[in-house]
Amino acid sequence: MAAVIHTEDLAVSFDGETPIFEGLNIAVEKGEFVTLVGVSGAGKSSFLRVVADLIPPFKGSVKVDTPDDPTRRPIAMVFQAANLMPWRRVKDNVTLGLEGIDVSDAIKQERIEWTLDLVGLKEYGDRWPYQLSGGQRQRIGIARALAVDPDILLMDEPFGALDAITRTALQDELLRIWRETGKSVLFVTHDIEEAVYLGDRVLLLGDKPARIVAEYPVDMAREGRRESDAFARRCEDVRSGLHAAIKAAAGKD
Repeated sequence: MAAVIHTEDLAVSFDGETPIFEGLNIAVEKGEFVTLVGVSGAGKSSFLRVVADLIPPFKGSVKVDTPDDPTRRPIAMVFQAANLMPWRRVKDNVTLGLEGIDVSDAIKQERIEWTLDLVGLKEYGDRWPYQLSGGQRQRIGIARALAVDPDILLMDEPFGALDAITRTALQDELLRIWRETGKSVLFVTHDIEEAVYLGDRVLLLGDKPARIVAEYPVDMAREGRRESDAFARRCEDVRSGLHAAIKAAAGKD
């Protein structure tokens, strides 16, 4: 299957001299769910921003292979904070990403209704952000990203600020949405269990400058995954790899 994201010897530097990460060669296939974990400061969030064309690469290249369609955006991003505009109702927050896209008001309305229904908040369109819980606000952030009908969904620790119960529920909701939409997802998290539960494979970012030091396929059924022995073993594999990467990075300080 063809890759929708392909990076070649990618590097990012904030001072124009010292790379945060370098030599990243990553491919994400169409419809794949890839999770990324790594040591603190390895540039996980920066990597997503380069893919989203929010910051330029220092070296190397990023290729995004998606259809050219003026009624859609190829990439959408979900951040840790939902960042809803408090002066806009829920439905108007969802349409934020649609501004500047060549679609009619009727299609915008269809997308609002579709995405709100998809995230389970169909009746919340006229509410204000302050009337929502933290989990509901994050669902609206996901709806806003999906409203532009992207081929690729980039997610930067979107559940990191939520309580454990809400986080678990939204993980399941995200998997349902992913199955229904067929989007390609690149998901950054610091939570190993979350990475293994959600991902088709887990990439580990380590070393200094950072690079991909390990890749862990998660070749187990999603049904009952969290309760399986294979899940626990794979989490331990990733945890051991992360600890080794943290130790190696500390030795280079």
